[in-house]
Amino acid sequence: MSVQARTFPLAAPFSITGYTFRELNCVWVTLEHEGLCGRGEGTGSYYLGETPSSLIASIESIRTRVEAGITREELSTVLPIGGARNALDCALWDLECKQTGSSIWQLVGVVPHELTTVATLGIDTPEAMAAKAREWADFPALKIKLDNELVLERISAIREVRPHATLVIDVNQGWTMEELVTYTPGLAELGVSFIEQPLPRGHDEPLIGYQSPVSLGGDESCLGLEDYERVKDRYDVINIKLDKCGGLTEALAIAHRATLDGLEVMVGNMTGTSLSMAPSYVVGQLCSVVDIDGPLLLEKDIPDGLEYMSGARVSMPTPALWG
Repeated sequence: MSVQARTFPLAAPFSITGYTFRELNCVWVTLEHEGLCGRGEGTGSYYLGETPSSLIASIESIRTRVEAGITREELSTVLPIGGARNALDCALWDLECKQTGSSIWQLVGVVPHELTTVATLGIDTPEAMAAKAREWADFPALKIKLDNELVLERISAIREVRPHATLVIDVNQGWTMEELVTYTPGLAELGVSFIEQPLPRGHDEPLIGYQSPVSLGGDESCLGLEDYERVKDRYDVINIKLDKCGGLTEALAIAHRATLDGLEVMVGNMTGTSLSMAPSYVVGQLCSVVDIDGPLLLEKDIPDGLEYMSGARVSMPTPALWG
């Protein structure tokens, strides 16, 4: 096993509630066996305090188990959910593909179809966000980061230049319940499809029984399967991110569980190269909303990366990339 920290500059600063990203800091894990290699990328969650150093320390703590031939099932018992387990889990999937000569689609039993992704807009002035929305005119759906300022002004400006776009907004835990109740009628009039993570993690009990005029999605409130069981009655949509839940294995389990419970599922990302997006592409096969635009935020993606085409279409990952 080899582990290394990697840094990729963003094309431009990217702001969300309470945080501005200027570069992608991630960890790559490579597992080699008899000349065959499997790779995985982990970014972790900034709001949980995960850093490349903490991810590497976590991964190195089980090096002996990994190099003895750990399985994905065993991995879930020795590492908690998060970016470290994600990198290892995805590397194990990739290595199994190489060892068995099978595609990831054969291993997971999915007949794949081409995906389309949303384009994500960071927080800025209403005018700047509208200009960015116009730049992304080829993307039929936009995911819009918001805080608790100029909420309706920002969405109105975007709606004016993109009258037919599907709009999803992501508050990243930035509102109170009072603000949610205040903003949702206007957002419904502006045709917003759903609001992602309006309330802080651990403080979303007021959503139980609340009849929102706009569908609500859970992100930070639903890190993994354990969280899902606790919050599934609070949300209409569950956003699955591999860096939160610890990899493709748990991501697929959440997607299947939520679908059986009648909830919509989406796949998201913590920013990443195409090495992060490739396993997310697998989860995206089960989702109604796909957010795998991470490489578009980078100054430059990695070789053999996903191709982002007209109409927001995203090419399937090739074995040279992952899976």
